Amino acid sequence: MTSTTTSQQELFRFLEDRFACAQACTECARACALRASLVDPDGTENQELVRRRGIMCAEVCDATCRVLSEQNQVDEAAIRAQLEWCRQVCLESAHVFDDHPGAEESAQACRDCARACGEFLATLR
Repeated sequence: MTSTTTSQQELFRFLEDRFACAQACTECARACALRASLVDPDGTENQELVRRRGIMCAEVCDATCRVLSEQNQVDEAAIRAQLEWCRQVCLESAHVFDDHPGAEESAQACRDCARACGEFLATLR
């Protein structure tokens, strides 16, 4: 009976982490898309980097949400690869946003998403 309870607890933790990760990805995608739309496309090279980074991060986070919502159609190796890619892109994006005044919210959303992806990855190992 204990093993059933433990396996149920592990399943709940897995689903909670999966949901938290998807939720963080959604929030990060929203923040990054907003950040990209606020940057003047005719601005400096640094502004263009921030705009491109925001678009890329939003797209990766959106793709990660889709992968997480299609559990039966994607194998665990693909989920791991997507989560690691998302985590890395979010960390890189946060670093870029750190150098851009006014992008603090996007940087924090990226860090939160990277942390959620890492925590969910840990449940898969």
